[in-house]
Amino acid sequence: MSLHLLTLPISLIIDRFIGEPRRYHPLVAYGALVDRIDSLMNRGPEKISKGVIAWIIAVLPIVVIVWLLDTLIGGWWLSIVLGWLAIGWKSLRQHGMWVEQALTENNIDEARQKISWLVSRDTSQLTPNEISKAGVESILENGSDAIFAPLFWLAVGGAPAVVAYRLCNTLDAMWGYRNERYEQFGKFSARVDDLLNIIPSRLTAFTYGLVGDFRGAMQAWRAQSGQWYSPNAGVVMAAGAGALNIRLGGEAVYHGKNKSRPTLGNDQEPQVSDLLAALQLVDRSVYLWAILALIFGAIGFI
Repeated sequence: MSLHLLTLPISLIIDRFIGEPRRYHPLVAYGALVDRIDSLMNRGPEKISKGVIAWIIAVLPIVVIVWLLDTLIGGWWLSIVLGWLAIGWKSLRQHGMWVEQALTENNIDEARQKISWLVSRDTSQLTPNEISKAGVESILENGSDAIFAPLFWLAVGGAPAVVAYRLCNTLDAMWGYRNERYEQFGKFSARVDDLLNIIPSRLTAFTYGLVGDFRGAMQAWRAQSGQWYSPNAGVVMAAGAGALNIRLGGEAVYHGKNKSRPTLGNDQEPQVSDLLAALQLVDRSVYLWAILALIFGAIGFI
């Protein structure tokens, strides 16, 4: 456990300065594999059971291989490398900054295009404030999914655990839709991802409060998180909205249909400046986790 904790800040440093591999990222190849499994198995009746089998095929063999490598020839270096590949800190910062820069330059069309890379809603008619809101929501939620949850599982179980989490989270992103094609087939993948994020999402929400407005974060968490349609995203976004003293949620258009979402936070509409505030909130949270990992990892060696 101590060694796993000490790999966290090293993986974060590598990601912060290098970022994701520009070419040949393993998740790109994994996405192609997942698409192939989808095309072969997501058809006909009994889609729920087929989805379970598809999840097993897509996850377990890779996790077993990583576990064997970690057991036989691995060590700290494998956890560091796979932790780095699983974390998306720099990528999230870059995407958030692109949206903020386009809005600052009053280039609304470019801002709509850049925010479409972060969210699944229709962005073609969004106003600057709506783009800011969408960006803040994505930054807060992806802070949990792409940074803190991988760090949590890296600390808990090293390379095999962080790989298992990233694969399951990717399957949820690709199969976890509530539509005709994936409602049944992707149900198991979505539930596994929900389970793996129960603890990390709440640690993330608490951290947002620690480095932001703690009272506002805790009040929003208690009063509003249960209203959100996702049990983990609701906790993170409610606490994040409270920590930033802004209002998130509300009306949004997904796949041509208007969706009425609960309101999270307070009455202050997000502004362009709140994109930077959200990124800074995530950064401070990352620094806190890194410092705590160093402290408790060092104590474990004493």
